[in-house]
Amino acid sequence: MPRETRLLKVEQPRRTIFAAGDGVVLLMVAIALYVGARLAVNTPDIVRGPTISLSPWALPWFGALSVGRMMAAYVLSLLFALIYGYVAANNRRAEQLLMPLLDVLQSVPILSFLPVVLLGFSAFLSQNVAKELASIVLIFTSQAWNLTFSWYQSLTTVPRELREASRIFRLTPWLRFRKLELPFAAVGLIWNSVMSWAGGWFFLMAAEIFTVGNKDYRLPGLGAYLQEAANQGDLRALAWGLGTLVLIIVLLDQFIWRPLLTWSDRFKLEMVGSEEVPASWFYNVWHTSRLASFVTTVVVRRIVQRLDAAMQHRFSIREGDPSPSSLNRMRYLAWVLFAALLVYGGLRAAEMLFQLPLGQWRAIGLGAIATSARVMAALLIALAWTIPVGVAIGTNPNLSSLLQPVVQVVASIPATALFPFLLLFLMHLPGGLNLAAVTLMLMGTQWYLLFNIIAGAMTIPQDLKYSAALLGLRPWQRWRTLILPALFPFLITGSITATGGAWNASIVAEYTHFGGHIHQTIGLGALIAEATNAGDYHLLLAATLSMILLVVLINRVFWRRLYRLAEERYRLE
Repeated sequence: MPRETRLLKVEQPRRTIFAAGDGVVLLMVAIALYVGARLAVNTPDIVRGPTISLSPWALPWFGALSVGRMMAAYVLSLLFALIYGYVAANNRRAEQLLMPLLDVLQSVPILSFLPVVLLGFSAFLSQNVAKELASIVLIFTSQAWNLTFSWYQSLTTVPRELREASRIFRLTPWLRFRKLELPFAAVGLIWNSVMSWAGGWFFLMAAEIFTVGNKDYRLPGLGAYLQEAANQGDLRALAWGLGTLVLIIVLLDQFIWRPLLTWSDRFKLEMVGSEEVPASWFYNVWHTSRLASFVTTVVVRRIVQRLDAAMQHRFSIREGDPSPSSLNRMRYLAWVLFAALLVYGGLRAAEMLFQLPLGQWRAIGLGAIATSARVMAALLIALAWTIPVGVAIGTNPNLSSLLQPVVQVVASIPATALFPFLLLFLMHLPGGLNLAAVTLMLMGTQWYLLFNIIAGAMTIPQDLKYSAALLGLRPWQRWRTLILPALFPFLITGSITATGGAWNASIVAEYTHFGGHIHQTIGLGALIAEATNAGDYHLLLAATLSMILLVVLINRVFWRRLYRLAEERYRLE
């Protein structure tokens, strides 16, 4: 019988909006930006970039380069999410540090740190290697946070009876991870992986077209091809580049994501099986092939068995404790060194901030208000359509089979690739670039919400749906007692990552190059992009820290409370 889950009286430690750890993290961010500015002084005044050919025959090679960078970043993001989220969910003391840290990290405007990462790598590596690594790190920071939030949310909402069963069977942490936690989180992880690739395409475009004044750090790839075509006003080349991007996205959807989503349906938590299940032609072909049988029985099973044996052996070993006195001395020295570096770096970063004119601080304050309004508008518009559409796709198998592939393909097309076409149309409408900026932020935001809502709707147990139908609940009653409570954790996860994506997208949306001209509007994102383009690291540091502080404040005052409510009240039991 469907019923509203009652509030569980769980005592949570009182926490202030900003803790001491937040100050340390923000100080580290400021120091990182300062170090990037110092490294920039030693770089050549002119850096020549690659020649980007607009021939269609160059597109297969450019596409392969872009997909390779995306794959490297995704593997790194998935490993980070699994380790980071697991530690945060299973260690309350670590959670008090790691989740606030994740709040700060996902609020950092990614494009502000591209020059820091790039110039840092350039100080030790060759320019080509540094550019490749910097692009992978940038894509990683666009993919990792929503995967980590999804994994953490799944771990904290595993039904208690399943946790108790794992204790009764005395499963080791490794077997509990592989047999319970990972299957329970599979649907959310796969949908957020699709979203990570969509967000990765967005920032891959930015990473491949990065320039600072006369320093050209562009990379050969689809992003550089589309930007070069836009700068030259070559609509034919733009169409070729966009068509190649769509083709790659369709191939990935048909051969990777759709089969994975079909396979993940087996992990839904329900007492009654669904009448219809997701379908994938490639999954059916692969599942019935001899090659798949060979790979599964000979290769995958042996690897899993060896991994199980190694991890079981690892957890069964009890290593001797090191000497307490020597361990304490090492910790003391490490903390002293760390504190000294923080103090020195913080003083130098503060010195850079104090050199900023008062007029630029006023511009930062005005820009913060303008960008906040655009982020809120994009989020509200996204919520208005993603909730009904996401529930319809996630609960209606026929509609799902029709729209899921379309949604995955459309979501994976980076808004930055379409922005030149949007500018041509929207610049002549009332609102001009402001309307275009909100549109681009919406295009980079709405998919985080939609994919999380679809994943949440798909995990609603079929037996609860049958119970609601048997009781004759009206549509509004079914939404109030079943659908919205079940969606709530996914909705909060999607909203947190969506707002973070909107703040990051503001850097591209509020300041853009098209047709050899710069189009910009008032906003923090425009200030960050302008400072990066001009090499004004004083303004870059101040605007970036202001954006981080504002986003963290919103997360702590609003989103964190809703996250705790989702963990305590809205979970399947």
